[in-house]
This record gives sequence, C-alpha cells and structure tokens, in this order.
Amino acid sequence: MNPAENYILSRPEPFRSILLHLQSVIEQTVPEVDLKFKYRIPFYYLAGRPYCYLNQSKNYVDLGFWNAAHLKVHLEHMTTAGRKIMRSLRYTSLEEIDHTILVEVLKDAYSVKDKKFWYK
Repeated sequence: MNPAENYILSRPEPFRSILLHLQSVIEQTVPEVDLKFKYRIPFYYLAGRPYCYLNQSKNYVDLGFWNAAHLKVHLEHMTTAGRKIMRSLRYTSLEEIDHTILVEVLKDAYSVKDKKFWYK
C-alpha cells in the first residue's frame, strides 16, 4: 500500500470515510490524477503538477486546491483559514458533502490546472 492510501486508511472515523469518499469522487471526476504522498499528506498531481490535496486536521478534512487563486465557482463554500492563497472545501461529516458543488469545484480546478500558482 502506498503512503497516501495508508494515510487515508489510518485516520479515525468519521474522517476515514470522508477521505475515502473524496478520493473516489476526485478519481472519478479527474481520472488522470496521480495520488502521491507529499508534504506528509495525500496530494493529487496532474501531468507532474500539483492539483489538490487531502488533509485531516483537528476535527475536519480539508480538500485543498493548489491553483486556488484562479478558481471561480463556489468560493462562498471554500475557506482560506488564515492562508493567503490556498482555498479548501472543509468537511466534518459525510453528510456535509454536496456532490454537485464538489464536482463543479474539481472541474473548475481542472480548467485552471496549467495556470501558475500565483494570480497575475
């Protein structure tokens, strides 16, 4: 088992279920992603470039987006939580996940995958 999958499976509930669900939706929506273990968390890459990451911290799971400065949809559902550029969808339960919003944000992030990290 690779370290990213081990990270996901080693989390306590309800975080493991949230992470597994997000993993499934990400891989169905953007099948060409490559799951790696970077920065001590599961990180998805597209064509060798960072796309998004999964992180369980405290009492939530973050689905963070690398090119967040360029995202345009559902920003009102995302948090910056003290970060300057990075944005994430944050979940504390499976029931909080709105599939439509999740897929639309994943597609929006895919549409800006070739942009630079910083907005210029």
